[in-house]
Amino acid sequence: MVKWIPAELHTHTLHSDGKQTLEELAQSAANLGLECIAVTDHNTQSVLVDQERVQQQFGVPIISGMEWTTFYGHMLTLGVDRFIDWRILGPDDIHEGIRKVHEQGGIAGIAHPFRIGSPICTGCFWEYTIQDWHEVDYIEVWSTLMPSIKRDSQRAFAMWTDLLNQGYRITAVSGRDWHISKPDDALPAVTYLGVQEEAGEQETLANRAVEAIREGSVSVTMGPLLTMQAQVEGNDKSYRIGEYIEPMAGDSLLVTIQLDAQIRAAHYRLEPQSLRLLLTSRQGTCSEIHIPAQSGEYTITLQDPAEKGWVRAELYGCMEDCVTMIAFTNPIYIAGITSL
Repeated sequence: MVKWIPAELHTHTLHSDGKQTLEELAQSAANLGLECIAVTDHNTQSVLVDQERVQQQFGVPIISGMEWTTFYGHMLTLGVDRFIDWRILGPDDIHEGIRKVHEQGGIAGIAHPFRIGSPICTGCFWEYTIQDWHEVDYIEVWSTLMPSIKRDSQRAFAMWTDLLNQGYRITAVSGRDWHISKPDDALPAVTYLGVQEEAGEQETLANRAVEAIREGSVSVTMGPLLTMQAQVEGNDKSYRIGEYIEPMAGDSLLVTIQLDAQIRAAHYRLEPQSLRLLLTSRQGTCSEIHIPAQSGEYTITLQDPAEKGWVRAELYGCMEDCVTMIAFTNPIYIAGITSL
C-alpha cells in the first residue's frame, strides 16, 4: 500500500544562509501540512546535531542532506549524514562526487540547473559535465515559489522531458529553496513522495522517502495531488508511478488518473473552473480532457503503448491569477525505448 507524503526537499537554516532555526523550519513545515522535510544547508551538515530532538518535538521527519555549493553548480545530496568534501572536484569530476554519495547509500540531484548564475548567484547555473545521466538520481525541475511560471523552471522541465525521451529514468522533484518564511509568501510547490505504508519511527519514514525519490515514486503540485496507475487491459496487475511495464504486442494500456483536491486544501486556493488534464509521452500528448476543479478519477485507454516509452499526467488551470501548469506526475515507464 502506497501513502503519499507531502514533502519539501530543499531548505536552509542559520547554519548556512537561511534566516531560520531548524525548530522554526520544522514548525513552519508543520503549519503548512508538510509531513517530511530535507535539510540541505550549503556545504555543511552541522544542523543535524539537532535532528532527532526537532523531529520528536514537531513530529516532522527530517531527511539528512546538504546542498553541494560550488562555482560550477549546486547538487543536492539526500540520505547522507557524513560530510563529503567537494572541493577537489573540477567541472569534469562531478561523477566522483556522485559515486561517494552512492557509496553512503544516498542520492544525488541537480538543484535549479537553469537559475541565473554568476555574478548574481555564484555557481547557481549548472555547468558540470554529466558523462552518464544514469548516475543522476533526480533533478529539481521546479524551483522557488510559484515555480511553474518561472522561465528557469520551464527550461529544467523541458530538459528533464528530453532526457526521458532519450531513455533515461530520472526523477523530477520541486524545491522551494526555503530560506525564510513570510506570511505573504507566494504559493510554493510540494513534492509528494509515494512511500510504502508501514508502521515505523520517523527516521524510518525519512529513509523510505529517500527510496521513493530513488524509485521515481513522486508527484509534484502547487495545489491538488495528482497520481496515476496503469494496467495492461485484461490483466489485474497494476503499475504505479516510477514502475516499468513490458506490454506484449497488441496490448492496450489502461491509465487511471486520480485528482485529490481535499488533501492540504487549506493551504492553497483552487477556484471553480474547467481544468485541462493531459496524458503525455515521448510522442507528445496522448490524451486531453477537461475536468472540474474537484476530486475525481479518469481512465484513458492507450493503444500500442510500447511506442510511448513513458507516460505522465499533467494538470493545467488558473492558480494565483495565472494560467499555468498546476501539477505533474513522474512517469510510468514502458518497454520500447532503448537506454543509451
